[in-house]
Amino acid sequence: MKTNTIERRFSTELRVDVAAQKIIGYAAKYDLSSEDLGGFREFVRPGAFTRSLDSNPDVRALIDHNPSLILGRTVSGTLRLESDATGLKVTIDPPDTQYAADLMAVMSRGDVSQMSFAFTTSEDAWDLVDGKRVRSLLAVELHDVSVVTYPAYPDTSVAVRSLSIYTQDAIRSAQRIRELRLRGDR
Repeated sequence: MKTNTIERRFSTELRVDVAAQKIIGYAAKYDLSSEDLGGFREFVRPGAFTRSLDSNPDVRALIDHNPSLILGRTVSGTLRLESDATGLKVTIDPPDTQYAADLMAVMSRGDVSQMSFAFTTSEDAWDLVDGKRVRSLLAVELHDVSVVTYPAYPDTSVAVRSLSIYTQDAIRSAQRIRELRLRGDR
């Protein structure tokens, strides 16, 4: 079911190539179950990003989903996204800024090693498996990818908040993005 609600999901594969000054990782991996997201588990299915990537979206790479801490952007070529057999592969050429240098330092130490992606759902499917609700993301519109401090699985606020609180927060985020787009700040 298509929604306008922006959602965020987290993955655990991320590395820094200090010599090449690149951040490389997977913002999502296919067919791996999330933790409980407030009454359901979720799978990103192969092909979920195909339509979005084929439309050449203007996606940003951020730190902790903070638009003030931009690491790269697809339209400038400093962010490259690829859907491969594993998932949504991300390659970032970070800027020559203090916050990017600080991020790469803590990544090199292993203190930060997760990624996330923000999306709206274009198509999903819900099933009941062993009495538990399971959501499959079949097609999503990608908004950003982010290097994150805390993964959602299992210990971030997304995993522990109730579904209704998460939905309310996501609706507010979606409304803000729509307002920015209407003003031309996309």
